[in-house]
Amino acid sequence: MHVAFSSLNTPNDPHPAELARALEERGFESLWYGEHSHIPCSRATPYPAGGDMPSSYANMMDPYLSLMAAADATTTLKLGTGIALLMERDLFAQAKTIVTLDRLSGGRVIIGAGVGWNREEFENACPHPFNKRYAVLRETVAATRALWREEEASFHGDYVQFDAVWSNPKPLQTGGPKIVLGAMGPLGRRHAARWADGWYPVDVGMPDIEKDLAEFRGLVEAAGRNPDEVEVSLQIMDLRNLDRLQVYRDLGVSRVTVGVTLSLFDKPDAVFPLIDQCAELIPQVA
Repeated sequence: MHVAFSSLNTPNDPHPAELARALEERGFESLWYGEHSHIPCSRATPYPAGGDMPSSYANMMDPYLSLMAAADATTTLKLGTGIALLMERDLFAQAKTIVTLDRLSGGRVIIGAGVGWNREEFENACPHPFNKRYAVLRETVAATRALWREEEASFHGDYVQFDAVWSNPKPLQTGGPKIVLGAMGPLGRRHAARWADGWYPVDVGMPDIEKDLAEFRGLVEAAGRNPDEVEVSLQIMDLRNLDRLQVYRDLGVSRVTVGVTLSLFDKPDAVFPLIDQCAELIPQVA
């Protein structure tokens, strides 16, 4: 099982190059950065964790540029978006941005994608209905894969449509980077089982992880896919619980990702001690 690290990616966090070097030296598999292009000043959407939204969310840097800095400072560390809001960018420019990062990093990119929780943010950036966002994301991913894989790519869905185009170069990874879906609820889980390369939930609210994984793999089989080819990664709150990590590993979880807690946002002095503590466990869960 791989161990990964995620960061909010604000100017107050460790520089991506410095953080990436530290992770690679300590045996972490990958670094993951999330995405919010903006935060509406006035919104009705409640913060999912409850209470006020941390102000740091309004200060996040661009994940792809930060991951390029991380790539340039390392040789083997994989580079993930966790979670990218694919529907909130221009389809063609985004596909090329990811391809460029993939090629310049030597094929180390993984795309964690999600539908987002902030309705006002979504509606500022995307013309499609918020209540259809999983269907829109499915088409966005399918159209992106077409751009990555087809010499003359076209797509005609309910929400995404374009006639044949040339979109080159192609990714270094054959078929393009893996796209894993960060989703918790039943609808998101079904979508992950049907078309994503992996499922990437948060382990909060999953008290019976064995049951949850079995149900997900059943959904994958029902979709006519091989569960062994659809990886499961978990975003976790405490990587230092060795017993729980070993349970995840024995259940076939491919990757666990940890980051600083909300109380430590914008406190860079807390990051490297956490990394050192977690690194000690990596050999015991690999």
